[in-house]
Amino acid sequence: MIELTEKSLRNVIVKRPRNSHKGSFGRVVIVGGNAEYGGAAILATTAAVYAGSGLVTVACHLSNHTALHARLPEAMVVDFDDLPTLTEALSTADVVVIGCGLGLERLDLLTEVLSALTGTQKLVIDGSAITLFSENNLKLRFPQNTIFTPHEMELQRLSGLKIGCQYADRVQKFVNQLGATVVAKSSETKIFSPSQEIYFLTIGTPAQATGGMGDTLAGMISGFLAQFHGEVRETVAAATYLHSFIAQDLAASQYVVLPSQIIEQLPKMMKRFEC
Repeated sequence: MIELTEKSLRNVIVKRPRNSHKGSFGRVVIVGGNAEYGGAAILATTAAVYAGSGLVTVACHLSNHTALHARLPEAMVVDFDDLPTLTEALSTADVVVIGCGLGLERLDLLTEVLSALTGTQKLVIDGSAITLFSENNLKLRFPQNTIFTPHEMELQRLSGLKIGCQYADRVQKFVNQLGATVVAKSSETKIFSPSQEIYFLTIGTPAQATGGMGDTLAGMISGFLAQFHGEVRETVAAATYLHSFIAQDLAASQYVVLPSQIIEQLPKMMKRFEC
């Protein structure tokens, strides 16, 4: 296994060309945020914007639109029940995130996303979308472009490996069959990719144990994938490392670290590590 360090950030975060514009840094579409869990979509969307994606659209329940416009005027918002508009948004995306506050009743949206994607787009599957994917035995058309971000219970549903039995070699065997990248979130987060060495984190803090932390990570990963065009697992690893790096830095003077606080630090920290 390979320990992630600050080097992973310097290998991925590059200085922006002088002649850049918003189209230079990718388009992200985030599908989630039902009437009950709108905050999850707001956090993921904010993280994608603050991580540097050029254009971010969130497809969510109508009840969340006002809050999103007020919290994040930089993002575009569409109704996830307006299928023609959703399909059009998906067609323009470089990266799609699904699952942040989606809820377990929206299998239709997950299947729509899976069928709409092309081989040039990246897909991040998080939260309830992982459970829906697992329980309905869905398949990936482009596993090499897909990233799952499960916590331990979601990994159990996805892989069949029970909590306490999710040993690295067993998860790696499952990932080799799955064909996708898996960010296995825990107090010892590991990143698995098919037939490659495992990355692992030695940083992080129990101060991160609060709602919305995973949604923030999913948004960060999408923002990195949208604008940085290296190997998928290297880009995912950099976003994952930075997420915990910022949290650990904040935890030096705070008992609890909020996801929104990590998001606020993103532009400054990315500037610190650009090469």
